[in-house]
Amino acid sequence: MKRIPNWLLTVASIVMGLVVWYLLSSIPSIGAILTTPGKVLSAFMKEVSSGRMWTNVSASLLRVLGGFSLGLLLAIPVAFLMAWYSLVRAICDPWIQFFRTVPPIALIPLVIVSQGVGESAKISVIFVATFLVMVISIFQGVRNVDPTLIRAARVLGAKDKDIFLEVIVPASFPYILVGIRLGLAAAWTTLVAAELTGANKGLGNMIMEASLYFRMDVVILGIVVIGIIGLAMDKFVLFLERRLTGWQEIRQN
Repeated sequence: MKRIPNWLLTVASIVMGLVVWYLLSSIPSIGAILTTPGKVLSAFMKEVSSGRMWTNVSASLLRVLGGFSLGLLLAIPVAFLMAWYSLVRAICDPWIQFFRTVPPIALIPLVIVSQGVGESAKISVIFVATFLVMVISIFQGVRNVDPTLIRAARVLGAKDKDIFLEVIVPASFPYILVGIRLGLAAAWTTLVAAELTGANKGLGNMIMEASLYFRMDVVILGIVVIGIIGLAMDKFVLFLERRLTGWQEIRQN
């Protein structure tokens, strides 16, 4: 039996999802909240024609990328230091584990008091969420490097610097990419909470304002747009992973 191509299964899954969405929205008790795909598309066209959609998308993208980039820049050295030096791990690990259990929304009052309601406050909330997710993922990746590789490098006379650059970094690179995927997901899931700090534009702000007036078509539109952008970013990182780690024969389904 001929195997069905993956792309065809993906298309079929999307079509089935839209059909289920339409059927559910046709039920009066559900349709009052879950509006039809047609109404969401109409809301999208109105938001695009007014220019509000691009304003909100660009504002949210800048916040997500800003907080994510800062989180990644700090997570990589901290994770490597924690994995390489037990002293650093003993100092940092309790605090990282502690703050990892605190939801980012709980930090909003502190962020507002310390930074006001400007862009830095929103980026800070996203930064905290992404940093904590990525540092744990990258740390576990470095710790999982095959010790046989390290011992073999030492036998061949490699110094600590050479082992770190030539063995640890390449072997843990796939885990860094996994951390990036998780960090991007955390950034988008934290976006709405970040925009609670007094935002007047952004996708999260659009969702919250629309919910106040029970404009469920705009609420669902905001959710769909966030999901599509997040999915596109995740697929891009997967593409990079296949190109950059092909030598490890990592299979992506």
